[in-house]
Formats: sequence, structure tokens, C-alpha cells
Amino acid sequence: MVFLSAFIIGGLICVIGQLLMDIYKFTPGHTLSILVVAGAVLGSIGWYDALIDFAGAGATVPITSFGNALVNGALNEADQHGLIGVVTGMFEVTSSGISAAIIFGMIGALIFKAKG
Repeated sequence: MVFLSAFIIGGLICVIGQLLMDIYKFTPGHTLSILVVAGAVLGSIGWYDALIDFAGAGATVPITSFGNALVNGALNEADQHGLIGVVTGMFEVTSSGISAAIIFGMIGALIFKAKG
């Protein structure tokens, strides 16, 4: 049942993104931004954590989870360090994922030859 709920929720998030591009003709960049902001808004009102509890990886893998992570990091650090914690919290929580993407992208660029 856990796999089914993860598949359904993750698929619905992807369907929403695809509909934004197909129906409203948003660019991929606009769609990405909308999904990140939606995850941040849902995280700020506490609904995204409930979605993660229900769907597991179906809610933590899509880009909406990035927005949720930004908000959670900012709010946690703001509680401890005040206003400066809002900025540092976002970077602290997301830095490992962004660093991994940069490092693995660089390794991929070194191993494979780009065509074009």
C-alpha cells in the first residue's frame, strides 16, 4: 500500500507539472518555479509534512519537496538564530543536495563526451 500511495501522489505532482506546460503553455522554468513555491507554501502551513507521512517517497522525490525543505530549514533556524537564521537555514538544509548535483554533473561531464 505504501508503494501505491507513493506512486499516486508522485504521479499527481508530475501530472500537475505536465498540465501547467501543456494547457497553460508555461515554460519548464516557470513550471519548476511554481512547483517549488507550491511546496514551500504547503510546507509553511504544515500540510506538506502530512503529505510526506502519507506518500513517503512520492512526496519527497518531486521538486515540491525542495520548496518544503527550504521553508523547514528557514523556520527551524529562525527559531534558534532569529532573522539571520532564515537565510542560513535555507542553505544549510539544501546544500548537500545541491553540492551532490554539481559534483555528479561535473563527473558526468568529464566521463562522457558531449555531442554538438
